Amino acid sequence: MPAPTFDPAHLRSFLAVAEHLSFTLAAERLGLAQPTVSQHVAKLEKAAGRMLLVRDTHGVRLTDNGDAMAGFARAILAAHDDAARYFRGEAMRGRLRFGTADDLAITGLPKILREFRRAYPQLNLELTVSQSDDLYRRLKAGQLDLVFIKWVAGAQDGTVVRHDSFSWVGVEQTALDPADPVPLVVYPAPSLSRSLAIQALEASGRTWKVTCSTKQIAGVLAAIRAGLGVGVMPTTLVPDDLAVITHRFDLPPVGDVDFTLIRNPLANSAAADALTDAILGRVLSRS
Repeated sequence: MPAPTFDPAHLRSFLAVAEHLSFTLAAERLGLAQPTVSQHVAKLEKAAGRMLLVRDTHGVRLTDNGDAMAGFARAILAAHDDAARYFRGEAMRGRLRFGTADDLAITGLPKILREFRRAYPQLNLELTVSQSDDLYRRLKAGQLDLVFIKWVAGAQDGTVVRHDSFSWVGVEQTALDPADPVPLVVYPAPSLSRSLAIQALEASGRTWKVTCSTKQIAGVLAAIRAGLGVGVMPTTLVPDDLAVITHRFDLPPVGDVDFTLIRNPLANSAAADALTDAILGRVLSRS
């Protein structure tokens, strides 16, 4: 029996559906008609001899074979694209100094970076993880080429990857007395979430005190889980073991935030474009 062959176009359509769990969104991302994407997936399933996706009234989900195919598809397409670039003389070289806010590093970003490095093995990717304000300052000083940070919603600078809102977060057993200062777990200043949280509390007439100040998201989560206080996080990044308590204790709304890519105009434009496209093309969720 001959070994099955998998058309790269069919693999790309399947992978887009697998990542978005939507034929409509996959078609929009690929710039194809939805029936074309459906045909590609059907042909891939025929070549594999297995059902890869289940479609029902609730949406689209991967089968076990679909999960396996998604992994193979990424590897096959990465090798295919790398070979195409090599024989076109387009293998990307040079250096890209990339910075990311530490809480964005707990999303699917590490997987994106791993696949990016595999796709561009001759590109030297240098990673810096820090707070958003520090990364922005270093970008403006010419020390970084591209940063992925939390930015004030609606700012004109950069490319928005996702719009989100801040929420107050604590353990399920959190108890706050309205007469007492709100115990805060925060990043050191300057910090967007810190400044917006304090501004919101003071504008609503609530007093506050810092019970923990830490530079890393791991420290923020550890302190909140230990019951040392409450914190402010982008809503989509709140871990399952913590609770959104914004409305429970009449805490004031903190505001919105954009996950934003900002580049240095002097950066390696091809490398910055490639990583920007890689991040924009994937759905980011907490890891």
